[in-house]
This record gives sequence, C-alpha cells and structure tokens, in this order.
Amino acid sequence: MTQQFKKKPEQLDYIFRPRSIAVIGATPRKGAIGREILHNLITYEFNGKIFPVNPNYSVIHSIKAYSSILDVPDAVDLAVLVVPRDHVISVVDQCGEKGVRGLVVITAGFREVGPIGLKLENQLVERLHYWGMRMIGPNCFGIINTSSKIRLDATFSKVYPTEGKIGFMSQSGGLGESILEQAREMNLGLSMFASVGNKANISGNDLLEYWKDDPDVDIILLYLENFGNPRRFTKIAREVAAIKPIVAVKSGTTSKGAAAASSHTGALAGAEVAVDALFEQTGIVRVETIEELFNVAAGLARMGVPRGNRVGVLTNGGGPGILATDSLVNLGMEMPEYSDETKAKIRPQMPPDTPINNPLDLIAGAGAEQFKTALEAAMQDDNFDTIFSMFVPLITVNQMEVADAIVDVKKRYDKPLCACFMGVSEYSQGLSLLRSNGVPATIFPEPIAKMLAQIERYRRWKERDEGALPNYDVNREAVRKIIDDALHEGNEALVGEKALDILDAYGLRIAPYEYAHSVDEAVQVAASVGYPVVVKVNTPKILHKTEFGAVKVDLRDSDEIVSAWKEMEQKVRSEVKSDEEFSVVVQKMVKGGVETVIGMTTDPAFGPLIMFGLGGIYVEVLKDVSFKINPLTHADARAMIESCKAYKLLTGFRGSEPVDLDLLAESILRVSMLVSDFHEIVELDVNPFIINPTREQTATVDARFVVKSLS
Repeated sequence: MTQQFKKKPEQLDYIFRPRSIAVIGATPRKGAIGREILHNLITYEFNGKIFPVNPNYSVIHSIKAYSSILDVPDAVDLAVLVVPRDHVISVVDQCGEKGVRGLVVITAGFREVGPIGLKLENQLVERLHYWGMRMIGPNCFGIINTSSKIRLDATFSKVYPTEGKIGFMSQSGGLGESILEQAREMNLGLSMFASVGNKANISGNDLLEYWKDDPDVDIILLYLENFGNPRRFTKIAREVAAIKPIVAVKSGTTSKGAAAASSHTGALAGAEVAVDALFEQTGIVRVETIEELFNVAAGLARMGVPRGNRVGVLTNGGGPGILATDSLVNLGMEMPEYSDETKAKIRPQMPPDTPINNPLDLIAGAGAEQFKTALEAAMQDDNFDTIFSMFVPLITVNQMEVADAIVDVKKRYDKPLCACFMGVSEYSQGLSLLRSNGVPATIFPEPIAKMLAQIERYRRWKERDEGALPNYDVNREAVRKIIDDALHEGNEALVGEKALDILDAYGLRIAPYEYAHSVDEAVQVAASVGYPVVVKVNTPKILHKTEFGAVKVDLRDSDEIVSAWKEMEQKVRSEVKSDEEFSVVVQKMVKGGVETVIGMTTDPAFGPLIMFGLGGIYVEVLKDVSFKINPLTHADARAMIESCKAYKLLTGFRGSEPVDLDLLAESILRVSMLVSDFHEIVELDVNPFIINPTREQTATVDARFVVKSLS
C-alpha cells in the first residue's frame, strides 16, 4: 500500500539527526567511496549505530557486515547508498520495506548523463513517494552534522570540519572537498553540510525550511548552479533571511535569447537579471566567489551585523590606510572623523603635531601598546559602527603581541572589530590567532571592505519597510474584453488604442490622442488636441516606430502635419507593403518631464519581471534600468526608482523641478497589479512614460503588449 507522503521539514531529522545508519555498498577496499564513508562515520565518532551492508563480506572495518538491509536486526533511520546505478532502485525498495526513512544516494549516472539516466531518476523519485522516504542526491558528495550530540560525517572527504553555526548547501559534489578545506583553513565551524547533487527529492528549498528554525544554524551558505522552483525559493528565502542571513554563490548562467524579444524589456532582461532581482528582493547576500562567500560568513559569524555603515580605520602604514579608505568609500561605506574625546585619548601615543584623522596612521613603529590604546578609544567612539585594524609587520615589532592586543580589546567590547595583517601568509600565527578568537582577518584590505559592504546591504534589507502589495480601483472587465477579443482574432501584439486603453483601465494617465484616416482629418485632430503634436503610424506591424521613422514629433502647424503624413504613408506602402488603410495617431505632445520606461518580460523559470528605467529612444543604449520579480510592494517600486543612475534627474538636477516620485511608484505598482491580474500578458512596454512634477502633466505616450493564450 502506498504511504501518505507529505514533505515536512522535520522529516529531514532522519537524515541529519539519525540514530542509526546503514552504509549500503560499504567495502574494505581502501580508496573506494564505500570504504571512505564508513571510515569517516567511525573516525568522526558517530553517536549511533553503524551497519555496513555488502553481500560479499561478513566483516568490514572490524564491524559485522550484512548481506542486505533486510538482514540488519535493528531499526535503521538513514541509509547511505554507494551501489551501482542499476541496483539503486531495487536497494531503495529494500530500504522502504525495512522502514528506512532517509536516504543519501552517492551513486551517479542519473539525469546528469542524459535521457536514460533521467528516466531512472524519475523512477527513483516514484519509489521514494511510494515508500514515503526523503533523499539527498543522487550524484552527491554526502552530508555532515558536526553537533557533539550527532557527530555525523557521511562523506568521502579527507577533511573533518569543526563544530560551528553555519549550514552549507552545495549543488556541486566536486566542490565539497575544497569547501570543507577552506572552512578549516579559515577556522570557520560548520553545523551542517549537504551536497544535494541532482536535487531529485530534497532541494535547497527544503534545506532552507529545515534550517529556518534550527537552533544549530545561525548562518546559511549556498552554492547554487540552478533553481528547481525559483518561485517557491523566493517565498522561503524571504522568510528565512528575515531571521538569519543567507549568503550565496550562483554559477551556471544561461543565455535567454534576448535578441529575439519583441519588447525593449525583453531585450534588456539578460540571463542573470532574474537571479539578481531574486536575491535582492529576498535579502540574500550574493557574492561572486567561494572566497567571498567565506569572507562574508566569517564576518557574520565573528562579529555579527554592525548597526550601521560607519567605519573607523587605524593602521601603522599610510599606504594600507589609503587602500582601505578607497575600497570602503567606493563600496558605499562611511568614514567619519574620530570624536574629540577619542583624539584626546590617542594623542599621548602619537608623535607631536601628528594629525589624527580617519584613517588613523599610528606610524610604522607602532607596537602592541599603541594599537591597544588606539583600539580601546576607537571601540568606545559612538561615531563608528565597526573598527578596522590594519597592521604591517615590521622586524622591530612582534606581530603576535599586536594580534594579542587586538584579541584582548575584542573580548572586552561589543563593537564589531575586523583586521588585516598585510605582508603575512594565510598560515601566519598572527592571522590564525585573530581568526580563532573571533576576529575576521585577511591579508589584504579590499576583502574586508567588500565583506562589510555586503553585510551592510543585508542590514539595510532587513531593516527596510517591506511595504504592501498594491490594491487599486481598476476596470478589470475592460481589460479582459480587450485581451479576449485580441486572442480570439489571433492578434498577439496590442499597440495603439488597445494598448493605451488597457493602461487607462488600470489608472495610468494617457496623453490625449485621436485617430486620423486622412490628411485633412489629421489636420483637424491636431487643431482639436492642440499644438504641438506627435503623429505616429497606426499599425501593429510596426512595433518600434521610432526605428522605422514612423513617428514625427513636435509638429506645430498644418503644413508640418501634411508633410509628415505624406512621408510616412509613402514609407509604409513601399517598405511594409501593408494592405491596411493608412491611418495615424495624432497625440498631444507632452512637454518637459523625464522620459521613463515601465515594462515586463516573462522569464520561463522566474515568471514576470517588472522593469523600470530611463526611457525614450535610448532605453536599449543607456540600459539604465532595474528589474524585480513580480508582484511588487511599495518598497520594491521605490527601490527600483532609486537604483537607477537617472535618479538624480528625477529628484531635480541643476535647478530642475523634482518629479512626483509617489506618482511614479504608483504607476509602476499599477503595472505590477495589471501583470498579476492577467497572466496572458507575456511582454509589455510603457515607453515613454513621461513623469512630471504634477499628476496633470504626467502622461503615457505609447505602449505595446504581447499576449498569449493560457490554454
């Protein structure tokens, strides 16, 4: 009978907190994975029962071995499978019959090798559902739990990690050994480690949920190559990051074929745009390398999250101080001056007339006593949230004494303290002393500066006002009819009146316009809406009218209207060869303001991406745009606006009047709401959306939609 199968975070206890483990495929042959996993379980002193399983041996590693999991006399919580690929499913069935609840399948040769492997993996997943089991893998490096109550190392690594508060998930088994080695070198303790392999059953989403409320995990590190379910990941990661920091490396970018997109938004949405948006919205600290991953982890583990971005730097070398200052300031950190009280405390340690600035140069001969005095004063200075101590070892100064002084100060004050020992090796005693006593330390200043800036972004995200999802009074029925009619007629591109009517139904102000089907009518309409006007060819066959020369702007009299009509009609007839009746849109020209673009494109994995940026004809040239995953909150909309380089233009530049930023954010949110309400919309451009200081001056000038049937 098929068991009821519901995925619950606590089910992972059978994997990470088992009372008994069977290693199926254990062997006495040194160098074999089955032997090394059994050896690690024994050597790491697993606090539970271990059962080697292999029909060819009666004893393995001085422990009684069993021919089958069914022969094991005791209950088994976790089975680690190191058997040939074609035997995995039959062994899984035996585990299910035995009542095993958790599996770690080391065996490779599944979806990563092609269609045959994928078929086997799908069958494997079916058996897991049948038996109600959870599984890490297949094609993985194994798992670790360093807790003194568990002591579980079910990997084939040669590195034994120390106990700590970091949960690490790696999608790459090949990186497992280097990850564990790097953690050991930096004296960073792990709580749990999981190489998830193909993520056939347990994914990063499951681990995030499991670690969310786990008291043994304070920091979560992720190495990701892809997202199985990015929409679920977004929801879970946002909840987890609000409680404990998540730091991630994302590799494996993919091409999206943006050149084939019909909208500006689609063309601008590169392969990593959605990933950047996801991490930014969920509060995940994205880093570029494994080295950065561990630097940020060290900062979080050893000093926590500083209360602000103000850094005080002190050093015994002017050059290093300048390097640190440049890095910090360029990354958005602040370097205020030392307070008068602090200067008074430091002054007796300094040569006469030496300036006391930030960075503070203690001069080359400064030793442990000078560093200790200056650090104590700096740690008590309310002008700073973090103190950065830099030391260049000289032959006349004992670096261990300086390291001892830094550690002593660190232990007596709560303020975050980090350090840089330049000119030493990664294995120097001074550096090791600092790290083992809770001081993040590197051999160059730039990694510390970047680490502080990355943690500061997390602090700002965590303290942000989340805002709320929009709920405006709109005319959904009108939009439903427009989209249904278009799809019924086979029209996927909506431009002109239909596109503007959709936006009008959702509360975006439209610049006044009328259609003209003759040159005389165009002259009459221009007089009616009022000069100056813009004249645009009215045909869905021309999506980007400016590129085609199908738009004439700032027309001020009837002669210019006639000339524009003749030129555009001739071009359409000769180049587009359209058999449609030639007509134009005559629209009131919006004066002043800033041309912006609001758009949306649909990522196949992440769903709708909303775009905002500097608009008009240069949108794809300047590429001053920001993306976020839909739906948006008020905070998201404001963040999109403020992240663009053109933000200064919006807030008033060289005497210009600031635009209505609240109205701009509202307009972005109305588009977000429209996209949420109608999943048939797969692309859209509102370009230009001309934002002015007042609502009355602001208007949408042009728009285009691409819609597709959901069936």
